[in-house]
Amino acid sequence: MTIAARTIYFKNDVGCLWEEPLAYLRLEYCAGSREESQFRALLTHTRQALQRRGWSKLLIDQQQMSPFTSGEEAWMTTEWLPRAVLENGYRYGAVVVAHDVFARLAMTNVVMTSRRLGHIYRSFEHDAEAIAWLVSLV
Repeated sequence: MTIAARTIYFKNDVGCLWEEPLAYLRLEYCAGSREESQFRALLTHTRQALQRRGWSKLLIDQQQMSPFTSGEEAWMTTEWLPRAVLENGYRYGAVVVAHDVFARLAMTNVVMTSRRLGHIYRSFEHDAEAIAWLVSLV
């Protein structure tokens, strides 16, 4: 039996969204500054992919990511995350943490701000640990 290959769902200058054969999405952020419209497009496609596949798990690879801007952070916490959780079934986020300490702090703020939504984030230094946690979830 062969295992299906992962496929690209969406890609732009901000990052790439993959559909993984083990039933989770992988969101990889690119290095550098971002245009907010492209940031929103990437995350909007992420919500749509969660809905389309009926999946609840997301691996968020932030290793190369620069910190969120205040506008990005506000949009994520007030619009994107509530919709992703309440409308699109997002439940589990495995974050492969950024090398940039300020990007890590920005993500910590997003996690703290969104706790009331009931989804679960866990942070990891390496992909293998994040993947193992995601696939262990039912």
